[in-house]
Amino acid sequence: MKVGIKICLLVLLIGIGGCKIRFSFTGVNIPPEAKTISVAYFPNRAPIVYPSLSQDFTELFKDKLISQTPLNMMSDGGDLSFEGEIVDYNTKPMAISQNQQQEQASLNRLSITINVKFINQFDPTKNFESKFTAYEDYSSDQGLDAVEGELVPLIIDKIIEDVFNKALVNW
Repeated sequence: MKVGIKICLLVLLIGIGGCKIRFSFTGVNIPPEAKTISVAYFPNRAPIVYPSLSQDFTELFKDKLISQTPLNMMSDGGDLSFEGEIVDYNTKPMAISQNQQQEQASLNRLSITINVKFINQFDPTKNFESKFTAYEDYSSDQGLDAVEGELVPLIIDKIIEDVFNKALVNW
């Protein structure tokens, strides 16, 4: 019985070792010949500018890639590369309530949209250019400037996760 289990494990390990795609416990799917990754600075071209958004997004995205992949970060020209721009940053009312015969927003939504271009030097079928949008809602009792510092990092994290999954997890 123990010999049968050992043989099964050996066959499984040999089978996994022969795969042409590198997998990890994070679910990342990277071509085995890829060794480097690069992320260009994402300029803010949105009509409304949150001052640190470009820097925050770019650095947090790099951090995610460094921590979740075995690839070495390069300033440009990586085997896998990302570039793009922030194209929208807006807030709008989402829920309307009526108060003494007057309608007013009771809930607002902060949204950020980022255009991302991904290039895979080894498998061009994986290349894409897409817009990613995420949002967070907040009470209209609070001004945008009071909640931006808390909401923007949450929105950035959502967008980074979506981009990461589309480019490297193939979900």
